[in-house]
Formats: sequence, structure tokens, C-alpha cells
Amino acid sequence: MPAVISKDGTKIAYDKVGKGPAVIVVEGALVSGEASKPLARLLAADFTVYSYDRRGRGDSTDMKPYTAEKEVEDIEALIDAAGGTAYLYGISSGAALALEAAMSLGDKIKKLALYEAPYDSSEAGIKAWREFKTKLAELLAAGDRNGALLLQLKMAGAPDEAIESMRRGPEWKSMEAIAHTLAYDAAVVGEDRVVPSERAAGVTARVLVMDGGASKEVIPFMHVTAEQLTKAIPGAQHRTLEGQGHDVDDEVLAPVLREFFGKES
Repeated sequence: MPAVISKDGTKIAYDKVGKGPAVIVVEGALVSGEASKPLARLLAADFTVYSYDRRGRGDSTDMKPYTAEKEVEDIEALIDAAGGTAYLYGISSGAALALEAAMSLGDKIKKLALYEAPYDSSEAGIKAWREFKTKLAELLAAGDRNGALLLQLKMAGAPDEAIESMRRGPEWKSMEAIAHTLAYDAAVVGEDRVVPSERAAGVTARVLVMDGGASKEVIPFMHVTAEQLTKAIPGAQHRTLEGQGHDVDDEVLAPVLREFFGKES
């Protein structure tokens, strides 16, 4: 796999397919760049799509101590390799990271698509997040990656039967191997995971904020958050993908991204 070297010396491995304007896919927790490849193939006829392993995952290396700013520098290194400007698509905590990049990198990011960034500015949401972060830190400090993984999945609202099914499947070991990076995702989402409205007001990219219609039943704050982000970011568009949950179907998502990224600025 080709790689770029981030500002702190970390190797960021990536794959690219297609032709046209650069689109960088920023994944959320517990997956590597492999998870982006089906979407990349669907967009490849119109865009050069970069799927990358976030630091500490897959073929990418890592450098302590972690900061969210370092992950933004990773994205900047990819943008520079892509020619100096790019479009970003981020999902879940990857959407929060993509937004951080847009708030920091200015004109290097021309368009930004976000799907269900997991901010929750409610009082209950802040309380739950603080408790989650404290427990996650304890589990990771003790080297209990399995416990950290279970905690994350329950926090995300995964049903017990779904968790048990995953534990029996081959993906559990791969998720457990990168469970230490859950601390990175937590840092990206923020101390209290509130919507960063004041900072988001400075975003200069054209922005599409998305949520899933089916998510309202399971994680209802996602729709509220999408509306808050849309209001905070100048000129942002909001679209709810009906029938979709947090694990959005690439076949449904790809035409939406193609339309948004394909429009003239």
C-alpha cells in the first residue's frame, strides 16, 4: 500500500481508485480503510477516491501522545498528496474528524459531506458521554480491549443479540486489535461531545449534513445534531436518507455523494 508521512513522522497508508476530483473517505471507530473500499468503487467512475487507515489501524503506524490535531495533519498529508485540495466524506466519529479538518484546513477542503457525526448536546447526552469516557480510559489503561469494545458497542446502542453475533464472527478479533483507538475517536468527538457550533461557523467548504431516517428510532439525537450542524455551518445543506440507520448502505449513499460532489462550486 502506498503511504504518506504525516507531520509527526507517522506513516498513513492509503489506497486510491478512480479518476477525477479527489475524495477522501474518513471512517469512524473500529474499522480500517478496507471498510471504505466498496463505496470507493461506486464513486470511482467520477472521482479519485482515497481510502486510508487512520493512525494506529491497519498498515498505518502511530505516534504517542495522541491528539486530534495529529489526525487532522494526517488528512492534510493526504490532501497534499492528492494535489493540494480535496473533498471529504466522514461517517460517525469520522464525520467529527472530517469537520475538525474543515475547521482547521480552510480552502484545502472544497466540499465536506458528513453522515451522523455523534455529537449530543443534551444534558443527558453530556452526562452519558463523561461516564463513557471515564470507563473507557479505565478499561484501556488496564489493557482490557475486549471490555472497551463491549463498552463502545453498548454506548452506540447495539442490541445484545447483535453484539453476541459479532463476538462469534471473524470481525471481532480485528475490532479488538484496534480497540485502543477508541480513545482517539472519543478525543475527536470532544470532551463533552457537544456540537461545536461556534467553531463550525468558520467552515468555508460547501457542506452536506446527512442523517438516516431509521436512526430516529434507535439514536434519535442524530437528527437533532444534524439540524444543529446545518444551522451552525454557513450555507450547509441537510438531507435525511430515509430507511437508513447509522450503518448506511453504500448503494444508497453513493448517488447522494456523487450528486453533491459533482455539482459545480
